[in-house]
Amino acid sequence: MREPIDAAVGQCARCLHARIIRTPRSVFWLCGRSRDDPRYARYPRLPMSGCPGFEALPAGETPEEGPSQE
Repeated sequence: MREPIDAAVGQCARCLHARIIRTPRSVFWLCGRSRDDPRYARYPRLPMSGCPGFEALPAGETPEEGPSQE
């Protein structure tokens, strides 16, 4: 099941700074870097490739899910 997510989302699916936001109608990917750096979109266009702020999650981990912590 991980492969379809990776294809649709790109690098965000494996990024330490990504957070998955689920609503009853949609799923959004929040970029945690956007809180401190205006160069990053809060909800980037997907699939993302070549992001300069990408940091890989530790092996076997997936992005956190939950509300944006503003």
